Amino acid sequence: MNDQPCYFEDYVVGQTRLTHGRTITETDFVIHAGHSGDFFPHHLDAEFMKRSPFGQRIAHGTMTFTIGIGLTAGRINPAAFTYGYEKLRFPKPVFIGDTIRSRVTIASKEPDPKRPTYGRVIEKVEVLNQRDECVLACEHILLVQRRPE
Repeated sequence: MNDQPCYFEDYVVGQTRLTHGRTITETDFVIHAGHSGDFFPHHLDAEFMKRSPFGQRIAHGTMTFTIGIGLTAGRINPAAFTYGYEKLRFPKPVFIGDTIRSRVTIASKEPDPKRPTYGRVIEKVEVLNQRDECVLACEHILLVQRRPE
């Protein structure tokens, strides 16, 4: 991992990166249910979900978010940290056996009104399945140090 600082000025609007893929397993469903306490039948009861419009179990949204965002964490930037996430949506379900990957696009940059030595970088995050369908979309807001003078 590269731990060289990437400063606010280094981010380029429109720049995109794509992560490697990760196949979702039944074990992921069970472990996430145990961690989150969400044992809803939508995620764990195959017979219940056979009668649903989906026909099978669907992934927890929080699990899709956790794995999809985790895929983006391939580099440590000591000049930036997460300020938050906004506009989180799950346009399509994730099923056991789906392979997801994340596409991150620098959507915009702006000064940080509270911290003059930082700027805000807004990343558009899209988690895609193996058919390139978007299963999660959100904005990731980073606080990034400005280049020292």
